[in-house]
Amino acid sequence: MRAAATPVLLLPLTLLTACGGPVEVDVPDLTSAQRAACESFADALPETMADQQRVEIEPADAPAAAYGDPAIVVRCGVPKPAGFSLAASCETANGVGFFIPDEQYRDQDADLTITAAGYRPRVEVTVPAQYRPSGGAAAMSVLAPLVQKYLTLVEACD
Repeated sequence: MRAAATPVLLLPLTLLTACGGPVEVDVPDLTSAQRAACESFADALPETMADQQRVEIEPADAPAAAYGDPAIVVRCGVPKPAGFSLAASCETANGVGFFIPDEQYRDQDADLTITAAGYRPRVEVTVPAQYRPSGGAAAMSVLAPLVQKYLTLVEACD
């Protein structure tokens, strides 16, 4: 169930491609346990997502993956997103709850930033608008079993 729209401050992400070069991703500060979980998660990511092939990332050892051009980007160890609330904004795919900001959920022309809700470390996937409407659902379906396997559930999505 979606709550009434509330203004959300969207923070910029560093997701850049350099004329066909690697996709640059931010590397979060992680504890050794978080890093180990994120590395296992990232190593298990598939070669395709939403019908897009995996592409190189920079730094190559980041706990992340990118797919296609423009890139769908999966990152592990991200901070709590602005406006995050399990009760207000929870979409479930294959038993895993995901947070999607209300304004992105409603606007089919917007890029999506989807965060695995209730798991630590947190996983985020950004889906460019051109892959909507099915790209977000496809990403959540692919990520759900990996989130369950490699990350720790701390609060279930109702």
